[in-house]
Amino acid sequence: MMVDPVRIAYYDQPAQFEPLIPAEPLQRELGLRARSVVEDALRLQRAAHPAALAQLRELVREMNSYYSNRIEGQSTHPLNIARALRDDFSATPDVARRQRLALAHIDAERDLEQQQTPERQVLTSSHLVKAHYALYSRLDEADRVTDDGHVVIPGALRTDDVAVYRHQPPTAASIPAFLARIDQVYGRPWTLDTQLVAAACAHHREAWVHPFRDGNGRAVRLQTHSALCSLSAGLWSVNRGLARRRDEYYARLSEADMARQGDLDGRGNLSQGMLVKWCEFFIEICEDQVKFMETMLDLGEVKRRLHALVLVRSQVDKTSAYRAELVLPLHYALTSGPMSRGEFIQMTGLGERTARYSLQRLLFDGLLISDTPRGDVRLGFPLAALSVLFPNLYPEAATTPTDG
Repeated sequence: MMVDPVRIAYYDQPAQFEPLIPAEPLQRELGLRARSVVEDALRLQRAAHPAALAQLRELVREMNSYYSNRIEGQSTHPLNIARALRDDFSATPDVARRQRLALAHIDAERDLEQQQTPERQVLTSSHLVKAHYALYSRLDEADRVTDDGHVVIPGALRTDDVAVYRHQPPTAASIPAFLARIDQVYGRPWTLDTQLVAAACAHHREAWVHPFRDGNGRAVRLQTHSALCSLSAGLWSVNRGLARRRDEYYARLSEADMARQGDLDGRGNLSQGMLVKWCEFFIEICEDQVKFMETMLDLGEVKRRLHALVLVRSQVDKTSAYRAELVLPLHYALTSGPMSRGEFIQMTGLGERTARYSLQRLLFDGLLISDTPRGDVRLGFPLAALSVLFPNLYPEAATTPTDG
């Protein structure tokens, strides 16, 4: 996000961005609304075999990268991200730079998950700094130069005062005090439903502080992903929901910047009512994403879509490799996990030669994945199959790249 140096003093006391979380009655109401999201999200974690969910998680990780960068207006096409994951970069410099940014986001997200930060620390400023560092330390200096010529220093707090459009963040000298207050409020254990509320509040208030010279939005979204990991298990993407309602996302964030609107609007300097509306919007986004993914992983519907996919491939590709007999073992791979190649062949009921031909085609197309030439096979989710297998999940993947 573009920022401009300014020479005036503004926020420099942590009391100026209270409340960091709504008062207890409102917090409780938000927690009750979040509870259905928690219940659906936990149920989703049991929707398929762990091996299939692990593969889906990698797809969602690519989506997270695409949508977070799209929010910033710096995304590259999903196919370009997939190519970059194969170390295939565009000859067009700007496209290649965006590919590297996408990969950095994917690797940073995975890195933050593997660090297994204690839940009571995941919404603190130290984890936000880790998120910023995890992303930008993966980029060469040339890829960290902003549009206004500044070089982003990984994990470094800003040292100058800035204005961000209509918002004036705290003075640079006061950032440590604001972050210390963030740690006091958010750095404690939360239940799953109140964790969702706290994550929503932290998402806004940390973005409001604008602790870094650039990359605040990306770092905050990475931290939010970390905070929701125990709930989402990486199977749904809040970034997807925010990107699809990008204008409303920015509008709700801006509204939550507002000063208190009278004596009935909380006791802090900022509006408690607008913070609640932001939380409601954030919870609604999470609810939409969880429910959508539930429909995508409904086993009966998946089986129907597998039938449709096999039919489409047999007609469009004009190949005998795709047959109706493949649906049963593919569905089994979703519900019961990896199987040997012999088991897959046997489950088709086809002649061995025909079944092996189909198996090799599925492996080539990415609908089946194996770690070794003769190893067990598991279900894959290639971009080319998503429009049929998971319609509307990642529709941009089905379009033709226009950015090189």
